[in-house]
Amino acid sequence: MTARRSRHRSAAYAALALGLAGSLALTGCNSHSSKKSKTSKTSSWSSSKSKKRRIIGGGAAAAGAGAAASRRVPDCFPSTYKVTFSQQSGPDSHVTVKFKNTTSRNCKLYNAPLLRFNNAKNPLPLLQGTPGHLDGTRLTVPAHGYAYAVIPTNSAATKGTEQKSVAIDFMGVSASSVTHGPVTVNFAEKRLHVSVGKTKVTNWTSSIHGAQLAAGVGK
Repeated sequence: MTARRSRHRSAAYAALALGLAGSLALTGCNSHSSKKSKTSKTSSWSSSKSKKRRIIGGGAAAAGAGAAASRRVPDCFPSTYKVTFSQQSGPDSHVTVKFKNTTSRNCKLYNAPLLRFNNAKNPLPLLQGTPGHLDGTRLTVPAHGYAYAVIPTNSAATKGTEQKSVAIDFMGVSASSVTHGPVTVNFAEKRLHVSVGKTKVTNWTSSIHGAQLAAGVGK
């Protein structure tokens, strides 16, 4: 082999080695770029998913707070057309106090109605418990539903004399609180004949029969 041909072959090998080195470097660069791109896409998707999760979570919390607010039941309040009185005669004579929830929402009643007949200073005593020791009755009256309390008048003393009017308060949670009132029902104007003497009134119940049993005038 001549010296000239040897030099030519060495130059060819060197060129081939340089080409292979360049190709490997380019492959490594492309691989690194591809990995970086995939990592960037994964990070972006993960961040987007996290943001969506936070948004959804925040929306659920807000919806829950709104639902809790909508579940709050307001207190019932009296009026001359929401509270009516009627008297039953006979051995189980009694006066029925009927409340109608005329609204489209539920409302709450506590304990018993406070009734002052003929402008009496003190309300009619409670048959269940005493003003200082209430039994904690809380009754939810459904929209357009009713609640009842009964005043027994099945003896001469409890029946007493005919009343002209009654002032009505609705009790609150405590013995000394009232939710709304008073309102006054004039029996003469409504052509009602209601006789009440030394008697007491039951707590509110959801049925007339339950109120009669509590008053001792039901069967």
